[in-house]
Amino acid sequence: MLATGVILDLEPAHGLAVFAAAYLIAGYDVLWSAARDVRALRPFNENLLMAIASLGAFAIGDQMEGVAILLFYQVGELFQDYAVSKSRRSIGSLLEMMPDSANLVDGDSVRAVDPSEVHVGDTVLIRPGEKVPLDCTVASGESMIDASSITGESVPRRAVAGDALLSGTICSNGSVTATVTAEYSDSTASKIREMIESSYEAKSRSENFVTKFARYYTPAVVLSALALAAVPGLVLGDPETWIYRALTFLVISCPCALVISIPMAFFGGIGGASRAGILVKGGNYLEALAGVRVVAFDKTGTLTEGVFEVSEVRAEGMGADELVRLAAHAEIDSSHPVAAGIRRAFGGELDRGSVGGVGEAPGMGVSSMVGGRLVSVGSAALMESRGIRAPEPGGFGTVAHVAVDGEYAGYMLISDRVRRDSARAVSALAGMGVEAVMLTGDGDAAARHVSAEVGIREVRSRLLPGDKVGALEEIISGGRRVAFVGDGVNDAPSLARADVGVAMGALGSDAAIEAADMVITDDMPSKVPLAIKIARKTRSVSMQNIAFALGVKALFLALGVMGEITMIEAVFADVGVALIAILNAMRTLSVPRLGGGGAPAAADNVK
Repeated sequence: MLATGVILDLEPAHGLAVFAAAYLIAGYDVLWSAARDVRALRPFNENLLMAIASLGAFAIGDQMEGVAILLFYQVGELFQDYAVSKSRRSIGSLLEMMPDSANLVDGDSVRAVDPSEVHVGDTVLIRPGEKVPLDCTVASGESMIDASSITGESVPRRAVAGDALLSGTICSNGSVTATVTAEYSDSTASKIREMIESSYEAKSRSENFVTKFARYYTPAVVLSALALAAVPGLVLGDPETWIYRALTFLVISCPCALVISIPMAFFGGIGGASRAGILVKGGNYLEALAGVRVVAFDKTGTLTEGVFEVSEVRAEGMGADELVRLAAHAEIDSSHPVAAGIRRAFGGELDRGSVGGVGEAPGMGVSSMVGGRLVSVGSAALMESRGIRAPEPGGFGTVAHVAVDGEYAGYMLISDRVRRDSARAVSALAGMGVEAVMLTGDGDAAARHVSAEVGIREVRSRLLPGDKVGALEEIISGGRRVAFVGDGVNDAPSLARADVGVAMGALGSDAAIEAADMVITDDMPSKVPLAIKIARKTRSVSMQNIAFALGVKALFLALGVMGEITMIEAVFADVGVALIAILNAMRTLSVPRLGGGGAPAAADNVK
């Protein structure tokens, strides 16, 4: 219809009717939205700017430009909607990881039920091609597990009896029966979905800047346009020319490039991180991570695998087997990996009836009544708190000292393996200009051994949970932003105190995951430098968009005031800036590659 009005040489009245019809077809929704926002006392947005500019063009006799303004604006909106929907589809695929049903084994029969009806201890059957419905442990059978949607691993791994399965992963081939280890609401996929959905609510500083900017910017440009339309026309004459320039000014000033592209950049960054197995609870944490200059690692279960085996036992006044038996019973209810290693070393059946009065000292150990005897198992700090002198063994490993009825009874040396990519993580951080330090409650020998293997120079050992927080505050007080990476209950205070808390999610405790700002689903330390790289890329893209949009706006606003561009050219400028900014924001959806490697440097500062 616009083409009809342009091509045909119509009478003024007929031409006005044709252009008016084209105007309503092209812009009725813009006019309706503007009227609705004015009625709701939220008038200052791009809908009002486009409505004023297009109606003003009609008022001064430029009907074709009035229609063209809305037509080109709508074309720009279509491209923007496409870009945003593509971003949302990328995130939406992550939210589809939740299985629709679970095959509950009930005696000799199997029935499909809602996963929320399955409880801890129940047995489920997972067939080839099906999603794992809840966190569970394989009881029988074997299969190749595709964990790409949860951990970002591209290569399926083999799962056999005894292996843990995370909900949302897929059995590629082979059926398995598995024992459920977590309720539906506590399973990995459910937590991931909850984190992704809640992450949209936490805005970054860049997003908040854009929101506040638009709140003041839009009324400012409307008032400026009114002044441009009125003052020069009264002083210099030719009011129609200045009204036209004021309308052009309004079109150019539309802030949609910023309002759409900045949140989209962080939306894409969160989505890209999620596909790599890194869950971010909000754009504000992603922006904070971009500025991190120090990463403090816990040792046990973070840089190491957290799977302990007793490698040496030294007993005083009793046999080694009796020492292990007493320690295993004292640790009967502890979830700490060291406690699990001690129980495995005992190997026999634990007599729960002989254990009572269990008390835990976070970060130090436990004390329990075992067969009427007070047994304390833990670090040298626990022994010191009981007034018991404990030796410092010279071997490598975590030391679990044992005291019985207030007398020192010996110790167990418990070894842990360093994670295969811990050295790569430290090397990658160094290449990014980020310092890695270790904060551990373990002894000096174990800390020194692990730090030398992974390449961390600054190590602080024998730290209680409060000491770790103090160490973080010391780093923060020096003006450096710090991230803390941990997995245990005793790490929760440090995760909460750090500028960014990063929890190891697959084996980490619920307390650590709750206190953290980010969760690594596959417990790989190398995901920490990858997360920083994603955060820096996201921040860079958002800053590029802010600078580009404001720079181009300023240039074209000046040209509009001088009368060097038309309203149609102003629309092209506005839509073009928005599209370029959005296309740039979409780059955050792709996950950057992580470098790293190289020989680790020996530790030289153990405290």
